[in-house]
Amino acid sequence: MTDNDNHDHPVQQAGTTDALPLSPSLGPALQAARVPFHSSLVDRRVLFISLISIPLAVVAAFVAKALVVLIGTITGVSFFGRFSPVLTAPVGNHLGWWIVLIPVAGGIIVGLMARYGSAGIRGHGIPEAMERVLLHESRVPARLTFLKPLSAAIAIGTGGPFGAEGPIIATGGALGSLIGQILRITAIERKTLLAAGAAAGMAGIFGTPVAAVLLAVELLLFEFRPRSFIPVALASTVATGTRFTLHMPYPVFQLPALAQPSLAAMALYLLIGAVVGAASVGVTRAVYGIEDLFAKLPIHWTWWPAIGAIPVGIIGHFAPRTLGVGYENISDILMSRLTLWVAATLCLLKFISWAIALGSGTSGGTLAPLFTIGGGLGMVLGAGAARIFPFAGVDPHVAALIGMAALFAGASRGLLTSAVFAYETTLQPLGLLPLLGGCTTAYFISCLLMRNTIMTEKIARRGVDVPSEYLSDLLAFLKVSQVASSKVTVLSANETVQSIRHRLSTGQPDWTHQGYPVADADGNLLGVLTLRDFHDPNHDPGRPVGELIHRPPITVSPDTTLRDAANEMILQDVGRLVVADPANRRRAIGIITRSDLLRAQRRALDDMIPAEPAVSWRRRKPPAKIKAIEPP
Repeated sequence: MTDNDNHDHPVQQAGTTDALPLSPSLGPALQAARVPFHSSLVDRRVLFISLISIPLAVVAAFVAKALVVLIGTITGVSFFGRFSPVLTAPVGNHLGWWIVLIPVAGGIIVGLMARYGSAGIRGHGIPEAMERVLLHESRVPARLTFLKPLSAAIAIGTGGPFGAEGPIIATGGALGSLIGQILRITAIERKTLLAAGAAAGMAGIFGTPVAAVLLAVELLLFEFRPRSFIPVALASTVATGTRFTLHMPYPVFQLPALAQPSLAAMALYLLIGAVVGAASVGVTRAVYGIEDLFAKLPIHWTWWPAIGAIPVGIIGHFAPRTLGVGYENISDILMSRLTLWVAATLCLLKFISWAIALGSGTSGGTLAPLFTIGGGLGMVLGAGAARIFPFAGVDPHVAALIGMAALFAGASRGLLTSAVFAYETTLQPLGLLPLLGGCTTAYFISCLLMRNTIMTEKIARRGVDVPSEYLSDLLAFLKVSQVASSKVTVLSANETVQSIRHRLSTGQPDWTHQGYPVADADGNLLGVLTLRDFHDPNHDPGRPVGELIHRPPITVSPDTTLRDAANEMILQDVGRLVVADPANRRRAIGIITRSDLLRAQRRALDDMIPAEPAVSWRRRKPPAKIKAIEPP
């Protein structure tokens, strides 16, 4: 018994149609016959990964709760000298200028943890998870599972102006990756578990199941198909349910009941979204500009977080609201509990403090700071719009909500994630329409002005091209019968090598191909030979070509998709496939080559070329006749 006998054949794991395979025991026989299989929408592997994602989600939800408790405990000890698991803001402390030393102490600890523990704890979590997906087959070092949340809790608990969501997403992803490295699964399945853990972490702390799934799709999976979507959605659902059982059934952010916006108000909300989108470009460039300045410092990066913590502490002395997570700031902005001056000042100082701290390479998240900055900016813009256009009925609460979500949409390009997240954290359905509009205009402006995002700029600088579009695969919709050549030259197995060489030398159209099917006297397909086989000097010219066949024929049916045909070429390392008669798979009725696939892909390129209008109200002029040039 070989090693392969202990594991399922690929045909046993996928059906020949988009359904469960009827007889998995036929897998070895079909594989031996070189019958290409079609990948099914779901199979028992999806069920297996989905079952794993459920306990993973429960663990991720408890880890999220534990991290919040740990942040609250460290905050209480650092700023108030008391042990309390309740997450409180450092506002109201009586440390005076001594407050500057607390973020510095946290920065020193995080820097040392990064140097002697793992440099992977640096940053806000999501870009690092994306890098693991794109470059390392979704393998996250096991030590990051506990080092990332611990370092984030220290950084945030000592006043770092970050949110807990980034580290929680990274930690949940690390848990999923760890399970995927223990089990024998594929790299794609490991990526699914990583995304499931990340989505569960986000849903566990915010109670946003749909937004968590969208974040996984837009920023981690880079695909949208049932195999990955189902486990991630299950994990997000279970994590949210676990959050509710932990006595957290209420929305994260408070917001008064909203009214249906008027048409004039919607127009202004779109404009506010566009302005915030332009601001998101400036925010992203500022963060990486500061990071570049830190890179020029003549000291080791271990000490950068401590250096960056100095302005954080100074700003925190004058504006304690800028320290820590700041979820209460977001609620106060949305409820209009702050004056415009206080909101604008908080927005500016939070941005300066957060950008410097993040650029220093410490550990922390970006979502909460972006929401605070965007919410303050939206509040100010909404108040200005209401003052200039009083008839429009602009609601400052809605304007703050749009600013909050639009800044994240523009900075991260998570359009749907941002809009749905803002809705799920406030549970105000009438805010969905202005949210979608404002996030869309912010997304549009960001795409126009900025190539990379706050999530992708770091890995793009390392030469990694991050997918940003989800396009339908044209090869998955075209059939082999639509592009294959039906005029195929089939060789007789009894013909000699010399005879075939002579025919190839004639240069006739039938003898200019790179490969030829070979059949026996009854027309049964035996295999495929290429020009290399015929021109091999080691082959006896008088030898029958049938004796040169060294592998069974690899066939496809006319209704096979070009994507499955291309996959089969890659797996079998061949440049052509024989199209077999569905009624008799041993009879060749055509052949498809790699060139045929490239010509089919050309159709996708043709769709990108602007065409002449099919309908026009203007009368077209006939083409001008070109006069022949008379000889002198």
